[in-house]
Amino acid sequence: MPIKTTCIGAFPKPDYLPIKDWFKIAHAADSYTDDVVRGWSDDAQHDAEFERATREAVQTQIDCGIDIPTDGEQRRENYVHYQCRYMGGFDFDNLEHRVLRNGAYESYLPAIRGKITPTKAVLPRDYKQAQGFSDRPVKITIPGPMTIIGTVADCFYNDDQKLALDLADALNREVLALADAGCAYIQVDAPLFARKPEDAANFGYEALERVFHGVPDHVVRTVHMCCGYPEHIDQPDYPKADHQVYHQLVAALDGKIDALSIEDCHCHSDLSLFEKFTKTTAIVGFVDIAVSQIESIDQIAARMREVLTVIAPERLIASPDCGLGFLSLEQTRIKLTNMCRAAAMV
Repeated sequence: MPIKTTCIGAFPKPDYLPIKDWFKIAHAADSYTDDVVRGWSDDAQHDAEFERATREAVQTQIDCGIDIPTDGEQRRENYVHYQCRYMGGFDFDNLEHRVLRNGAYESYLPAIRGKITPTKAVLPRDYKQAQGFSDRPVKITIPGPMTIIGTVADCFYNDDQKLALDLADALNREVLALADAGCAYIQVDAPLFARKPEDAANFGYEALERVFHGVPDHVVRTVHMCCGYPEHIDQPDYPKADHQVYHQLVAALDGKIDALSIEDCHCHSDLSLFEKFTKTTAIVGFVDIAVSQIESIDQIAARMREVLTVIAPERLIASPDCGLGFLSLEQTRIKLTNMCRAAAMV
């Protein structure tokens, strides 16, 4: 059996969609506020465009050889804010200026001005549409509580632990609805675990457990932890989280979730990290999502072979480091195809 392959979430968006992608303009505060936050639309009149974009994203992944594709997050202007729009307590009209993520991110953000409550579960719709275009199981992603906290302005709780637990309870409703809809691969995005490992230990792990509480056994509970996005493609000096924190995070989460996704192409981890995956499947990034340079099949295969000296092939899944929104569609095709060919060859 060849190594299985998957994507993390985001996929390049076509120009015909009615929403702007935060990947392209997140570094421009005015454009982000006007075009992404205030310019978002989920109006039913655009369903045909969203359906077309989702079908194309899923089919592209399948054509490249991906075993577990995602919906490409084609309806999402931002992988965090999209989810927040379907919760009570958020204000998207009166934005708050914030500097976040250790100074790496500055923007006007939606605000929390009341208790977080679940409202309409939106991801089952996205899952069913994507799964209808696929002959293999589709994975759906959802932002974790700490990730949401790190990408909004809290003007109500002033207590990250209480906020995280309320967010977790609301997200749990979404996850259970996804499971009821038939989704077998549900991924919580938790990059803030890497940036704030102390908060992860103090309340992040508990909140994560709440997000997945009651999920049936057939669901593969997955968590993705990258070390941070740059402002634009080919930005080598972007301040990433300390890559060594993976040793602490993997040790804490091994056996408590089914699969754990980490970066490895941007910065190779010491092989001793993979010894900590004693029960949980390792989803390992073998292509970089923030550089235009294309990794060769042989280059990818060589790193896969190194990782396989430590972890069994049935507990390794190959993926990109993170979402693919910075790349062009052609760059995405080549990187994914090379990764899948390397996995088949290894």
